Amino acid sequence: MNQFSGQRSSGVQGSWLGAFWKFSRPHTIIGTSLSVLGLYLIAIAVSSTEVSSIHLEQLFGTWIACLCGNVYIVGLNQLEDIDIDKINKPDLPLASGAFSRSTGQLIVIVTGILALVLAWLSGPFLLGMVAISLAIGTAYSLPPIRLKQFPFWAALCIFSVRGTVVNLGLFLHFSWVLQQSQAIPPVVWLLTVFVLVFTFAIAIFKDIPDIEGDRQYNITTFTIQMGAQAVFNLALWVLTVCYLGIILAGVLRIADINAIFLVITHLVLLVVMWLQSWAVDLQDKSAISRFYQFIWKLFFLEYLMFPIACILA
Repeated sequence: MNQFSGQRSSGVQGSWLGAFWKFSRPHTIIGTSLSVLGLYLIAIAVSSTEVSSIHLEQLFGTWIACLCGNVYIVGLNQLEDIDIDKINKPDLPLASGAFSRSTGQLIVIVTGILALVLAWLSGPFLLGMVAISLAIGTAYSLPPIRLKQFPFWAALCIFSVRGTVVNLGLFLHFSWVLQQSQAIPPVVWLLTVFVLVFTFAIAIFKDIPDIEGDRQYNITTFTIQMGAQAVFNLALWVLTVCYLGIILAGVLRIADINAIFLVITHLVLLVVMWLQSWAVDLQDKSAISRFYQFIWKLFFLEYLMFPIACILA
């Protein structure tokens, strides 16, 4: 009897953790984790500082604060979109019933408080970054503001946080930790502009597979206004401009970065992206979702390639 109870308890715990992992939206967790690591490595490379145990403790604290902020933002969005997600994303924990509404609310409250407390303990720049991100995330999802109802403001929320607030905030934080100048070098501005434009493409593309639920609940998106094909093409060309811009920046050597590495890697990814796009059937929701996840993988790679290019410089 005790053995059976232990197995059942283990199964419940495993299913809860699995639901929590879905609730945290893994692709955003991976993106946040890589952005923290990438900006830390860039700060180290720019300042020519050696890694120390104190720096690693700060890196860990920063990472946890940012993860908590991430869960707060995506969790709040799910709390406000339960009915919509039952159509668009029925496997999410709140939509499927794996989590009750009260469980979701508790997770959001706890992670929001933890994010602010950990950021406050870590330093002023991180606190500012986390506070601004949480404020924008709240305005994005929560009535009566609920900016996600308006295509322009919804996209602005997403790419301003991922593109500007996170990159500049994290670099300034790590520069403060390393006791370096607060001047932002060209390589960080280059990464920021790239991610800013890139996340605009993510922001408009993410609504393509959700058109059915958004239309039913009167959530106006670019996909509903322009059509799936037009938004798909726009996202592709926005991403193309991103890659061509980085390639041009490498050719012109406008930042202290390994230009050869930068140009070759982004040229390869640009070609791969277009090859992948030709295989997408816009009538197949799963195919659209797979390509959306592919775009996120391209996003992940930037936070690996930019630090490497800095280190190789």
